[in-house]
Amino acid sequence: MTKSKRALLKILLMTPKPLVWRFARTYIAGDTLDDAARTIRELNGEGVCATVDVLGEWVKNEGEVQFFVDQYGKTIDRIVTDRLDANVSIKPTAMGLAIAPDLAFRSISAVLERAQKHGLFVRLDMEDSPYTQATLDLYFRLREAGFEKVGVVLQAYLRRTLDDAAKLADAGASVRLCKGIYVEPRALAYQQFDTVRAAFVAAMEILMKGKGYTAVATHDEWLVFRGQALARALELPGDRFEFQMLLGVDPALRRIIVGQGYKMRVYVPYGNGWFGYSIRRLLENPKFATHVVKNVLGMGPASGAAAKA
Repeated sequence: MTKSKRALLKILLMTPKPLVWRFARTYIAGDTLDDAARTIRELNGEGVCATVDVLGEWVKNEGEVQFFVDQYGKTIDRIVTDRLDANVSIKPTAMGLAIAPDLAFRSISAVLERAQKHGLFVRLDMEDSPYTQATLDLYFRLREAGFEKVGVVLQAYLRRTLDDAAKLADAGASVRLCKGIYVEPRALAYQQFDTVRAAFVAAMEILMKGKGYTAVATHDEWLVFRGQALARALELPGDRFEFQMLLGVDPALRRIIVGQGYKMRVYVPYGNGWFGYSIRRLLENPKFATHVVKNVLGMGPASGAAAKA
């Protein structure tokens, strides 16, 4: 991450939550499962499927872990009873990975058992680099335990990702590929825009040539084009890949991709743990983040920008 973005991050972390919420409400379904279900129905009406995330991460005690296990159980039940076209995404640290790998394994297994009864897929989100290997280990452990409808995420900007992609492709894994958004040192992650793009394309090619399923998660239209071109060149069938985007980000491009006949899935987060997620979205949107910072520094209102975000 550049020095300017690091400085921006420091200011954003001091930003009053009500101000951040003006931005966050565009990218989050709401506080409740009802909000998420309503949002998914709207997306399904557009021919778009969803993956649902209960917001929260870096849990430090087992009581909080149980909350997420229960909430994901309710989310899965709601998807089934409302006949929504959706699956779920889980942050491993919300399920106890920061406490103990065995706890995360037990917690996620409980969610997977619930999902498996209904034929639903569950994806393990990828978090910052201290948890990369632990998350991949957890994924393979779950596969070895007999859970088939489970996938994982790779972040293209990490220098290790091409090696990880090769292993997952050979294992027939379902992988969401994204650029990556956490603050990482240069020793671990590429910092330049063009280099990250190139790494994304290289990883995407490895995954699409592999035995599994590739979810191309990007709002970068250049990468969308490269994904479409690669899928055509490989004659990859439509049941081997999809495109994914975040809720509230470039719905026009989303509609274009759907109109071209490609499968599209939107990441739908809900819940009270929205602050950390929102800060990462702000760092993806420097223009808007500048408006927020100016408001914090008393240099002008951010409300107009928020209305347009």
